[in-house]
Amino acid sequence: MSSTAVVLKFLMERNSINALHGQVTVGTLILQDCAVGLLFALLPVLRGTSGILQGAISMTKSLVLLCTFLTILSILSRTCVPWFLKLMITLSSQTNELYQLASVAFCLLVAWCSDKLGLSLELGSFAAGVMISTTDLAQHTLEQIEPIRNFFAALFLASIGMLIHVHFLWNHVDILLAAVILVIIIKTIVVTTVVKGFGYSNKTSLLVGMSLAQIGEFAFVLLSRASNVHLVEGKLYLLLLGTTALSLVTTPLLFKMIPAVIHLGVLLRWFPPDSNSSETGHKGENHRVDSGKRITLMVQASHDS
Repeated sequence: MSSTAVVLKFLMERNSINALHGQVTVGTLILQDCAVGLLFALLPVLRGTSGILQGAISMTKSLVLLCTFLTILSILSRTCVPWFLKLMITLSSQTNELYQLASVAFCLLVAWCSDKLGLSLELGSFAAGVMISTTDLAQHTLEQIEPIRNFFAALFLASIGMLIHVHFLWNHVDILLAAVILVIIIKTIVVTTVVKGFGYSNKTSLLVGMSLAQIGEFAFVLLSRASNVHLVEGKLYLLLLGTTALSLVTTPLLFKMIPAVIHLGVLLRWFPPDSNSSETGHKGENHRVDSGKRITLMVQASHDS
């Protein structure tokens, strides 16, 4: 899984959200996040505590539950959520604290319901952000919770740092570096090939592949769950943890390399010199640009919180 929060941040900084490769990247990231619940259901099967048939039944139940949950949230996002947010705006006309607390409480409530249904806390937080993004108050809500978002983002990164065993990773730095390089290369090749298979240009495919080359923050959650069921333990757990963290650190470097890679591709005639126009004109990707921008902003907020 790739990092939604990190990739969105760099796409927004480069104003690439509405480009073709940006839209494909964001869509892939959202689909990956929605698959978290299914991956949780798969962990007991990988450990061997349940058979393949039981695992298939468990994943089917999770999929049905996920679809039902998302359907209910979709209905609420069109009926109750806009009314609730407008009510909070009216009540907090003198101060913004009430609206901030109401927004955070709403996200925590959806996350709590998701966790109680066995779909994971993270999926619920993500869904709550998307629900708010469908309203007219999406941008206002994002501005109000930005200080809280930054606090939770700092707390999350600090908690990840506490899990890292520097001495162990230093003693296994050769394995760690090899694993990170393999992850980046293999993910780039696989994603580029898949995107190319759907008819996109070489440039778009490579841009999406490089954007999704890292391991995302949800991997820490999956590793934690896998450790709880004793599927991943000891050195393997620490190495996977270090590989995930280091791949996230290399993401800024990958994005800085993109212009050089594109220039090299043009020189080698992999990409046409005027391929910039294909970034926005292929397959009608200009539809729903405004709504896509709002969803992107709220997805980032829900991930950071």
